[in-house]
Amino acid sequence: MRKPVINIDDVELKPRPAAFAPKGEAAERYDSKVGMVGPQIGAAKLGYNITAVPPGMRAFPCHNHQVNEEMFFILDGDGEVRMGDAVYAIRKGDFVACPPGGPEVAHQIINTGSVELRYLAVSTKETPEVVDYPDSGKFGIFAELAPDAQGEPRRLLYVGREEQCLDYWDGE
Repeated sequence: MRKPVINIDDVELKPRPAAFAPKGEAAERYDSKVGMVGPQIGAAKLGYNITAVPPGMRAFPCHNHQVNEEMFFILDGDGEVRMGDAVYAIRKGDFVACPPGGPEVAHQIINTGSVELRYLAVSTKETPEVVDYPDSGKFGIFAELAPDAQGEPRRLLYVGREEQCLDYWDGE
């Protein structure tokens, strides 16, 4: 078993993988570095990470989870969190609960301060997951799949809009 302890000072924050880096106009609003904690301490049913967001930026688009629950603990800085139609000021020491549900719990953390905003993100890891993005009308389906023939993990990621759905009998 892995050592189930890591100090926050030992969590390395890394830029997003190129496949998930904001492109075009989105790059003007979205930026963050993330340090994955859960895999380093052997977490199985909860995901943990430290997210750092520069001033004026957001880490992720506004979204709601249909399956998983998230909680954020603000470690440093201040900003705001959108939750449905409401906006709440957040600062160091605040907890933010994001239960699963519809657009009424869609959330987004925005760094409105002048220093980097850092938070601990904790979430359940149920799969498959469906995520809605109410600002853009998209949805995402994420699932952990059985390992491939070499034992490597596989994931399904599909992002689309409902009107793009193929008919069940398409191509049959």
